[in-house]
Amino acid sequence: MTDIRNNTDGFTIIEILIAMVISGVAITAMYSVYNSQQKIHVSQQQIVEMQQNLRSGELMLVNEIRMAGYDPTGEAGAGIVNLGSDTITFTMDLDGDGTLTGSDENITYLLYTDSDGRQKLGRQSPTTPQAVAENIDALNFVYLDEDGNVTASASAVRSIQVSLVARTDRGALDKHVDHTTYKNMMGVPIYTAGGDSFRRRLLATQIKCRNLSL
Repeated sequence: MTDIRNNTDGFTIIEILIAMVISGVAITAMYSVYNSQQKIHVSQQQIVEMQQNLRSGELMLVNEIRMAGYDPTGEAGAGIVNLGSDTITFTMDLDGDGTLTGSDENITYLLYTDSDGRQKLGRQSPTTPQAVAENIDALNFVYLDEDGNVTASASAVRSIQVSLVARTDRGALDKHVDHTTYKNMMGVPIYTAGGDSFRRRLLATQIKCRNLSL
């Protein structure tokens, strides 16, 4: 018969400790990969949301500015009212009654800060701004005449360059730091990031104001 006192099958304390160390290293590595992938996923999701927010705001702004000066009767005097570098006011006679008193016939686009301290692109018609896009760091307008030269005369404006700088809702989870100087289409700086962890995008376009040349 076998003497069970001489049976040496099983694990020693050293073998158990080695297995625990190897398991710990493997679990740590897997968690590190998971954590890294999770950060990348969250970061990419924020970037996608920022770009969608930026593009939708820019699309609405561009479409309405393109209608500036719409005046089918020639009696309303519609056109550019305020040529600000970071705000614009324009009028259009949408109902064709020869006046500019109708709904959405006097529009202002500007930046404003809400009660939570977030800066937004706002559409004002005519008094209280309504948010068009959130987390907008810069809004810039450049007004050009028919020869493509910068002008400060409302009657000479034929096209408008619009630049928007948007940021993510939250700072990046990685070591991203933004010191970028963002410039408009003329190469003029419109915003310089202060070394924070937000990711940003610049979107710029030139709008042909088809009604202003009539």
